[in-house]
Parts: sequence; C-alpha cells; structure tokens
Amino acid sequence: MYINADVCNDTILITSSRLTFSKKGLELPILPATPKISLDTAGIVAIADLETIQQRTALTGTSVLLDTLVICPGIHTQQKAVGLNHGEYPSTAALTSGYIFRIENPAMVYYLQRIGRTGQLTPVSVTRLHANAHWYNKLPGTFASLRTTSLLSSLAYLMAVSWAMVVIILLGLSHDWWGLSVVFVLMFARLCNIIIIRRRAQIGWTGANEPGEKGDLLVLLSQDRWVRIRGTVDDLKAVTSGQWLRDSTFCESCVTAFATLMVYLDAALASNATQFGKILLLALLMGSVGLLAIANIYATEAELHGHRIKVHGPRREYARRLHLVNELIEETGRDDWATKMGII
Repeated sequence: MYINADVCNDTILITSSRLTFSKKGLELPILPATPKISLDTAGIVAIADLETIQQRTALTGTSVLLDTLVICPGIHTQQKAVGLNHGEYPSTAALTSGYIFRIENPAMVYYLQRIGRTGQLTPVSVTRLHANAHWYNKLPGTFASLRTTSLLSSLAYLMAVSWAMVVIILLGLSHDWWGLSVVFVLMFARLCNIIIIRRRAQIGWTGANEPGEKGDLLVLLSQDRWVRIRGTVDDLKAVTSGQWLRDSTFCESCVTAFATLMVYLDAALASNATQFGKILLLALLMGSVGLLAIANIYATEAELHGHRIKVHGPRREYARRLHLVNELIEETGRDDWATKMGII
C-alpha cells in the first residue's frame, strides 16, 4: 500500500519498507523490528571439546564426588586425559646411578610441561602425602581436589560448585522442570565419568621397592625445558613409571559411551527449557568452565598415586645447556648419564 502527499513541492512516498524523498533523491530505510533472540541450541555448549576437566583430572590424579557439581563443557572427554602430554615421554637420567629411561606416566609429564620453562632448570620434589603435616592433607576423599591447590585455586573450585547449586535452586524456584532435568542429566554423566576415572586411577606396577634410597632425576623436556626431580627412589617410581589410568574394561567402556550419549542427548533436550532456564544453563556452563580454568591455573602442585609433586626452590637460567650439564657432572662426580643421553 502506498500513501502519496505533496508538502512544499516535495513528494513523500511511504511504503512498508522504505521512505523516499523524491525531490532530493534520498532514500532512508526504515529499521526493522528487533528480532526475537532464540536460545534453543544453548545446550550445544555442553559438547564443546574443552580440556579443562581433563587438566583438573591430571593435576589431582583422580576425580572426586564433589566434581559432580562442577558442570562445564567437556564432560564427555574426561577419559581422554591420558593424552594431555601430547605423546611426549621425555628422556630422563638418574644422576645417582647413571641409568637412562623415559617417564611413562602421562599425568606426570603433563605437570612437568606446565611448570617447565625454556632455558631454565626447574627443581621439583616428590613426597608422600602422609609425610606432610599440612591441614589440607587430612581432608576427606570427597574434598581431595582441594589438597593440591593454592587458596585462590580452592576458592575458584568451591565457587564453581556453589554456582551449580545456585542454578539448581533458581531452576526449581522458577518451576522449569525441563531445565532442571538437563542439569541433572549432565550431573549423572559427570558422575559416571568420575566413577570410571576412580576405578582406572588405582596404582599398579611401579617396579621393585628400594626403601631408603634417595633419587635424583634430570628430565629433558621438549622446547629445551629442564626439570630436576628429587625424592626417595620409591616415591619417584610411583609417579614416573607404570600407568596412570589403566585401560578401560568392556563394562567401563560401555558406561563411558552411555554417559557420552547422555551429554549429546541433553544438548537436544535443552531446547525444551524456558528462556530463563536456557540463560541459566548457558551461565552455568560458561561460568563453571571459567572458574575451573582459574582453579587449574593457580594449582601450583599436583597429586598422583598418593604423592605430592611441587616446585621446590627457584628456577635457574642457563645460557647454554652444556653449562647445566657440566655443573651437574661436577656436582654428582659422574658423567656416564650425560654420555648415554648424548648431551656431551
């Protein structure tokens, strides 16, 4: 429909989509109405392949029941935490015996990659948890994730847990049963993965016991990162040898597959939630992954098979790797390890 009018010899032509001034030849489009924002695919965020949960699993060495309330993208990828080392098994020398081997534990390698710095030697200590009298070692298994973290890391982790509880309460108060069901399904999938991780993380073969012997290892990581690890030989074996997560059994693989399918199904069911519920779901997923990432970044220590691994002392920078090697040869009084590693 068109409306024509003459005003001061100017012709105004009004249409449903355009306003035209014929005398000046100027056309100004009328702004369309604000579109309605749809969040029907909000649940798809849950299947993003983020490594945040995997990193937390490697730093704590296992997974605890409290992790059920940490709902963030990547739930279905937790069992892939064994690949965080990206296939690196660094060459390692026992400075006390001259023995050369490779660290086979991917969780240990991942931690060393995190703390290593190019051109620097990072000192690391390994101790048994019961040998340390700090209060956080006495926390029950449900709160074990807080035993290897700094204060800021612990606060971020607890905030992620609290945020999930707040979202559940808000969904319940708004009577959004679909939204509440979506969160519970994600929690169930998380719980399935936690149970399997705990079953797979049991300590297995670590070699023969050598009680009382002191160990001193030099690890040559990629990108010229060097780490020196000290502790008793048995403690060093517990974190460097054998498997971190054993291979899954058929039943465990079935449970993991079922949990993965539940996560993907949950992404489709999220479209049934109310608009407010979808907003809460997005806030839960993005907020939790952000808080868990902060908890991982500020986790200065790692726990593995009942042992604590942490940086012990300042890093030392070297202009050449040969300077480091010559210094260690002079300190240990032997160079067979350096010859076998091919660094002299």
